[in-house]
Amino acid sequence: MFTLLKTDPKSAARRGRMVLAHGEVETPTFMPVGTRGTVKSVHPQELTDPALDCRIILGNTYHLYLRPGTDVLDEFGGLHNFMQWDRPILTDSGGYQVFSLAKLRKITDEGVRFQSHIDGSPLFLTPESVLEIQRSIGSDICMILDECPPWPCEREYAENSLALTQRWAVRAREWVDKHRPEGQCYFGIVQGSSFPDLREKAARDLVELDFDGYAIGGLSVGEPVPDMLKAAGVAAPVLPENKPRYAMGLGQPDQLLELIDRGVDMFDCVLPTRVARNGTGYTADGTINLKNAQWEKSQELLAPAGETHPLCEGFTRGYLRHLIKNDEILGLRLLTLHNVFFYLHLMKQVRHAIDCGSFADFKNDFISRYNGRKINS
Repeated sequence: MFTLLKTDPKSAARRGRMVLAHGEVETPTFMPVGTRGTVKSVHPQELTDPALDCRIILGNTYHLYLRPGTDVLDEFGGLHNFMQWDRPILTDSGGYQVFSLAKLRKITDEGVRFQSHIDGSPLFLTPESVLEIQRSIGSDICMILDECPPWPCEREYAENSLALTQRWAVRAREWVDKHRPEGQCYFGIVQGSSFPDLREKAARDLVELDFDGYAIGGLSVGEPVPDMLKAAGVAAPVLPENKPRYAMGLGQPDQLLELIDRGVDMFDCVLPTRVARNGTGYTADGTINLKNAQWEKSQELLAPAGETHPLCEGFTRGYLRHLIKNDEILGLRLLTLHNVFFYLHLMKQVRHAIDCGSFADFKNDFISRYNGRKINS
């Protein structure tokens, strides 16, 4: 499913291509988040139009399991038909909800008992059941169940958590061997908190199980950025060169470039769409909070032509601020399209730089400019 096309001479950055059931994905790649079967406020056709040319999106197993439920997804033949999306989908396992809904769950060796955050009804996720749910979803890439430990955590907790995640991985691998549906791939998840030796052990143990790809999980859960980068830097070199590597739930544009520098191929994050709904746009010079009064009469464009979505071209920061301040839907739509464009265009620039052997220079120039002038305060 993955072909390594080129490596960067001055870093661990990689160019690759994944061939999945619903199409090809060039890497490094960013996956817009469609938690409940939609990238918020964006039409599927806008995602596939040449301006964005989004090749893969992410869905959330936990939320799709609650609504619409597997019975509905089975009736429609999976999420692709349900949401009218004919390109690849990656679904997480619900493991992040084990972390984020700590007050509503109980972890045992068998699985995780939840209370639904919607109505309090009891739920039970196991390594096998999350794969059954993802079979109903019909995702191209399915993540196995893991526990994402909190930060900070004691070493004993991290060791016990990692051992549990590994036992769950063995059970997931057994399910895949017996029940793998045609067209679905499965990724293991490297945990280990901020302990480098545990990260390395987790990666080596998962490689022995021979999954189709590997994710580095438990990043950006509160730890300092240097610790996050170190965790990825320890795990990535242990993972097979001929399989994709995915950093889950990340992140800011400069963080993505640092992780690509360490050999990571795939990313997802809610930030581009979430901050757009709060009036913030990404630019090459940092983020812009359009709610700030300084933009009220600004006739400056959000970004030059070619650096924003075509539907956003020509709109001034003053007008966009007016839309955001008045809760106009067009405002959040335009900012969302712009931010998704920014992330996808950044990945396109990265791929070109690796192809040309100039990734190190591109990375340094981008980060220097992006962090050099913060204009969001």
